[in-house]
Amino acid sequence: MTFDYDLFVIGGGSGGVRAARVAAGEAGAKVALAEMDRYGGTCVIRGCVPKKLMVFASEYSAIAEEASSYGWSVGEMSFDWDTFKTRLNKELDRLEGVYRKLLAGSGVTTFDARAKVKDAHTVVLSTGEEITAKHILVATGGRPVRPEIPNAELGMVSDDVFHMDALPKSILIVGGGYIASEFAGIFNGLGVEVTQFYRGAQILRGFDDEARGLIAEEMQMNGIDLSLGTNIEMMEPVEGGILVKATTGEEKVFEKVLFATGRDPNTWDMGLEEAGVTLGRRGEIVVDAYSQTTVPSIYAIGDVTDRVNLTPVAIREGMAFVETVFKGNPVSPDHDLIPTAVFTQPEFGTVGLSEEAARDLEPIEVYTTSFRPMQTSFADRPNRVLMKLIVSQASRKVLGCHIVAPAAGEMIQLAGIAVKMGATKEDFDRTVAVHPTMSEEIVTMRNPTRKS
Repeated sequence: MTFDYDLFVIGGGSGGVRAARVAAGEAGAKVALAEMDRYGGTCVIRGCVPKKLMVFASEYSAIAEEASSYGWSVGEMSFDWDTFKTRLNKELDRLEGVYRKLLAGSGVTTFDARAKVKDAHTVVLSTGEEITAKHILVATGGRPVRPEIPNAELGMVSDDVFHMDALPKSILIVGGGYIASEFAGIFNGLGVEVTQFYRGAQILRGFDDEARGLIAEEMQMNGIDLSLGTNIEMMEPVEGGILVKATTGEEKVFEKVLFATGRDPNTWDMGLEEAGVTLGRRGEIVVDAYSQTTVPSIYAIGDVTDRVNLTPVAIREGMAFVETVFKGNPVSPDHDLIPTAVFTQPEFGTVGLSEEAARDLEPIEVYTTSFRPMQTSFADRPNRVLMKLIVSQASRKVLGCHIVAPAAGEMIQLAGIAVKMGATKEDFDRTVAVHPTMSEEIVTMRNPTRKS
């Protein structure tokens, strides 16, 4: 059978674009890609990139306050949302242009349309055009969802934040994951009165307990009203905003409500099940170790598979797909020991097992230190940082590294290399400290804090 293309990619995010580019540019495949919205996907257009730029913007208020302790005379400061938003949109336009040029430069044919799967080798575009391909790759990512409560449409989701006409005076953020906690820090730093509801006992579920406990304490110290064990019971529009009644019985009016309570895979109305592709309970595409679905010609990568929902992982999965399908070199994407950063304030970098997960597997030693770093201590600010290593008693390997500190994401990238290589605690000990830095504590902790 003759096909229009060797590969048709559905989704123009980081994973889909990388797979398309490499398949066309390196493997010589005839490739097409369809994107219904903006090229760059969630990360570039409405996720990692604009969020990180907002983190940068929000941190200047604290920097200005600290500067006076170092002898700087700082005048009155104010934040202008319109100025920032205009520059942000300009940057996102530039990045989208880069993605389009990369695809064109690799010889990928692009369609600005929504694509649905008709059968194992056919996609149908929203323009009505039908296209055949030997292989189909679904890389449609995920989308934020609102909880199923009355008047939930009154609240925003994360996608809406970047399109606000003005910065609110007050906001309620519902959720305890990294998106909710990151936006709590962002809005707080920009001068918004922030309240955060989370129904669980502590934010950042699944991460190391000691680390998330410190983050929660620091967030509260920075001025965020964090209410744990709390959810929305009722919300309704009123003059001046949204009246929210909490499960604790408290009632308050907020100018805005932001739901950061979860994301679902983008598989709705794509014809996948009708074509024979198996979906999971939440709509995620079920794939094997090589990202292949239950239909042999259809593959899926990234958040739509709900494996490890991180942009660099989607890119790695896309590369592994090309190696497997177009280069004759079967590669299974490696999801083990992935370093990651949570851009809360304070920032959190982590790789490997939490203390709780590690001690359920084997006897461990825990090395931990928390202290006021030089920069903030000099400014007489109470903020603390945390450095933590989880070590196997048997093999001496470092099973986990957790850092809560400014620039923790930058630190964990390098620590992640050592942990991925299987470094032992003694390897860390043999490394000479870089002084004076916060990160030197990672290689100077000699005695375990506890064993379990």
